[in-house]
Amino acid sequence: MPIADDLKQDEDRYQLQTYGKFPFSIDKGAGCYVYDEKGNKYLDFYGAHAVASTGHCHPQVVKAIQKQAAELIFYSNVSYNSARARAVKKLLEMAGAPYYQAFLANSGSEANENALKLARAVTGRKEIISISGSFHGRSYGSLSSTGIPKYANYLNTPVPMHRILPAESVAEAVSEETAAVLVEPIQSMGGMKEIPLDCLSQIEKECQEHGALLIFDEIQTGVARTGSFLYSGLVNIHPKMVTLAKGIASGFPAAALLVTEELAKKVKHGDLGSTFGGGPLSCATMEATLEVIDKEQLIQNAGLMGDYLKKALSSLEGVEEVRGRGLLLGVKVREPKTAKELQAGLLKQRILAGSSMDPQVLRIMPPLIITRREADLFVEAVEAL
Repeated sequence: MPIADDLKQDEDRYQLQTYGKFPFSIDKGAGCYVYDEKGNKYLDFYGAHAVASTGHCHPQVVKAIQKQAAELIFYSNVSYNSARARAVKKLLEMAGAPYYQAFLANSGSEANENALKLARAVTGRKEIISISGSFHGRSYGSLSSTGIPKYANYLNTPVPMHRILPAESVAEAVSEETAAVLVEPIQSMGGMKEIPLDCLSQIEKECQEHGALLIFDEIQTGVARTGSFLYSGLVNIHPKMVTLAKGIASGFPAAALLVTEELAKKVKHGDLGSTFGGGPLSCATMEATLEVIDKEQLIQNAGLMGDYLKKALSSLEGVEEVRGRGLLLGVKVREPKTAKELQAGLLKQRILAGSSMDPQVLRIMPPLIITRREADLFVEAVEAL
């Protein structure tokens, strides 16, 4: 349904025009569905860009927000706080070894910035290597590491000493000058391309041999989305740092940088900081999100539903390939149809999905709570197109 004229006019007039938007207003959400301003219901396989991990407005998450907002909305890290203590403990327990401590931030880009800053500080080196096709955020350092030209070329003066190389060339490029290698293990924006395991293993080996730090950007792959709490645990590769955001707090702005004990012992007071990172409200929401993921076995569900969708979608005549893991999937459509055409067709059926930099790849990142019912609705809609 067309969006109300006055609503669209006001948002277009007063918000800086940097976003492409759906042609309607999303004003309500519940579970795997969102609703526009006229009450029309949409199946959300976009997940607000992989953010709605526990579904929209999960009752336990809503209750946690309401309770914390009534007690204390904000105080900074200058004070201890019970919500923060519980959240960070739960986060590290679910992440597991070798991760020992976390720095809390507000967004994936901010988490990546702090990882890069910390890597340069503790190694005393300057060079950062990242991979072609990767996306790491829109702030200056993270964008300087982004391997998608459409975004990276916006910077006319990137941060110096950032090298972006094809995945197969990274390991041999690591040297005594390298502070860190930043890896997005499944390149979501880049077309849902998974970095081959042998390539990741070789990069890890070279980082260890040369004293460089391996960082996994798990902004999209982490927090249960790929059928493991961390993608790194799924493939048995353990970077020195992991960055998390997106679904970590069900849509409330929150992020984390996880570090090993060895690295944590090199961090001193004042090395990193954030006014709002780790605030009580974000931590209460994060704790509730992690509890729901744990209690409702959403890690297992992401793996099972991901396998089911891969098999079902791969059997369709118009699908060439299904990439990714768990509920971070890319559906490559056969030419001459494009992903944008498939996305538009799904939208007409009131199903939301995402595009990518590959014109043939449709991205699906639904809430981790989806069941066979929602999966079948999606598959049937794709088949009809």
